[in-house]
Amino acid sequence: MAELFSFGSESVTEGHPDKLCDCVSDAVLDACLAQDPDARVACEACTKTGMVMILGEIITKASVNYEQVIREAVKSTGYDSDEKGLDWRTVNVIVAVDEQSPDLAQAITINKVAEEVGAGDHGVVFGYATDETPERMPLSHLLATRLCSQLDKARKDGTIPWARPDGRAQVVLEYKEAPDGSVSPVRVKSVVVCARHAPDMKPEQVEKDLMEHVVRVVIPDNLCDSSTSYHLAQPKQLVLGGGASGDAGLSGRKIVADTYGGWASHGGGSLSGKDGATISRAATYGARWAARSLVDAKMCRRCLVQLSYTPGTAPVSVRVESYGTAKACGKTDAQLAEVLLRNFDFRPGCLQRDLGLKAPQFQAYSSYGHLGRSDPESSWEKPKELK
Repeated sequence: MAELFSFGSESVTEGHPDKLCDCVSDAVLDACLAQDPDARVACEACTKTGMVMILGEIITKASVNYEQVIREAVKSTGYDSDEKGLDWRTVNVIVAVDEQSPDLAQAITINKVAEEVGAGDHGVVFGYATDETPERMPLSHLLATRLCSQLDKARKDGTIPWARPDGRAQVVLEYKEAPDGSVSPVRVKSVVVCARHAPDMKPEQVEKDLMEHVVRVVIPDNLCDSSTSYHLAQPKQLVLGGGASGDAGLSGRKIVADTYGGWASHGGGSLSGKDGATISRAATYGARWAARSLVDAKMCRRCLVQLSYTPGTAPVSVRVESYGTAKACGKTDAQLAEVLLRNFDFRPGCLQRDLGLKAPQFQAYSSYGHLGRSDPESSWEKPKELK
């Protein structure tokens, strides 16, 4: 018999302090790639009241005005007054980036063709896919992410004028797990939406606006019932202050929201601010590409793909976990891994080439997740025909 279980996923808006930092990191990356497709970038960011700082290692031929790039990134997320925690015009910008070790850069990428570009460090990444949605993504994660996207949209177009850039959402779904290992959503158990706002807003109006202009726009009616609970009242600490005046922000702290909302394992590496030759970026996208290709080929109904790397090599391990869903197709998980090895070249340089990761495109992914998206169009979301 099918078993029922609950699973929750969380996401944040583009103005959450951690997401602001991801936006800044990817804006710097894109600025470098726009002039130098071979730029090597590992850019982190942090923020607190009235301050944004970037730090890390960058090797590039590009001439980038980092301060201007940072201010424009802060502006794009809606921080235009000190009352909100940051003002892009007056924020204190600190640039602390150094050149990466020339020896390391030479060993990894310089004067090498794609097939010769190996991993610059050891690392483990995971990719996940499931047939529970057309996007091949977990529905709990999609809904939490879409709530945040809709909250940002309603703030920007004036539908919810009181909203500030910092917000977050959580969705808990009840799922059914079939005997073959596949899962399907049954109903929405609870929805949480938090949005910072001015202290003079009445709680009743906040709840009304969030329900009408965010929750009902995103959450499918057919998955809700009389027992679905909604938590839209704002805790006091989310009303006072705003953004970086309430919390410090760091890039790479929302890696679960960036990927699969908790459904998959995570190697721990962040995506934003990393160029397309890194394991964090290239291999994470590659593992998703592989997992989605297996599910789209109907070789399994959901799966987790793990890629493990040591410095300077192709992956030393490719593992697939299908949760038993490959049995109906007459395959074992080990056989699925062999299918991937026949069809994909998981060397970082080859993934960078095959997925087009030298183009400036990454700031658009700094909010609302890197995977399962069609806006912008993502090469790793186009399943490969498997042989």
